[in-house]
Amino acid sequence: MIKRMNQNESPMIIKASSKWNFIDFKALAEYRDLFIFLVWRDIKVMYAQTILGFSWAVLQPTIQLVVFTVIFDRVAKVPTDGIPYVLFASVAVIPWTYLSQAMTQSSQSLVQGQGMLGKVYFPRLIFPITPVLAKLVDFGISIMLLIAIIIYYRVMPTWNLLLFPFLLLLMMSISAGIGFWLSALAIRYRDVKHAMTFVVRMLMYSAPIVYSASSIPEKYRIIYSLNPIVSVIEGYRACFLGTPIPWQFILPGMAVAVILFIGGAMYFQRMERFFVDVI
Repeated sequence: MIKRMNQNESPMIIKASSKWNFIDFKALAEYRDLFIFLVWRDIKVMYAQTILGFSWAVLQPTIQLVVFTVIFDRVAKVPTDGIPYVLFASVAVIPWTYLSQAMTQSSQSLVQGQGMLGKVYFPRLIFPITPVLAKLVDFGISIMLLIAIIIYYRVMPTWNLLLFPFLLLLMMSISAGIGFWLSALAIRYRDVKHAMTFVVRMLMYSAPIVYSASSIPEKYRIIYSLNPIVSVIEGYRACFLGTPIPWQFILPGMAVAVILFIGGAMYFQRMERFFVDVI
């Protein structure tokens, strides 16, 4: 149905954007109801028809912790700077679980939602951002596991906990930035879906999840610090364990995360005009 406009109403004009634009926050705010609906839909779909339900958010990192403890602590004897390995690994596994799942789902968000792309207009950035927000539910539940481990080892909180909101935002920015890039590429190149399994595995071993960043030779640490996931993992260790804040890893990683986020958003906006034609 076409609604006839009154004389006082201004027409809504949809036009192609310029080649390079940043995020249109006003448009996202106007479609916030759709945004909230898609996030809530993702949360419900995650645990639809499951027996354990939200327990999976705790079970997955727990299994990883058990495997890492047996292999890298009992067998390989990986140094952990004097921190008990379960405690050492838990503050890395939990944010890594969020990052890996959010990046993977965000990269495939446009492909999975392609049925909506050609039917109605709304900001396409909603698609890759939705998994980033939906996975915060799992992250919040798994944090309870981390708190239980910290209490068990009697780790006293420090002022480093004030870093938590910043690290949370940094973690979300990395997931969204990579999601922007890969979701736009996945529409044209379906190899992205198959490559993500390999990429996620390589990213896990390139970050100090099962080992300490202090084991990296000094001459390579500048290059190593450019991996933004390193800044998140080392930042969480300092945040929850009260160790010295590793600014030499956090600041370079933060700069790369900002570049990933802004560059990814601009690339996504540029490629948006081709999405419907490609699918």
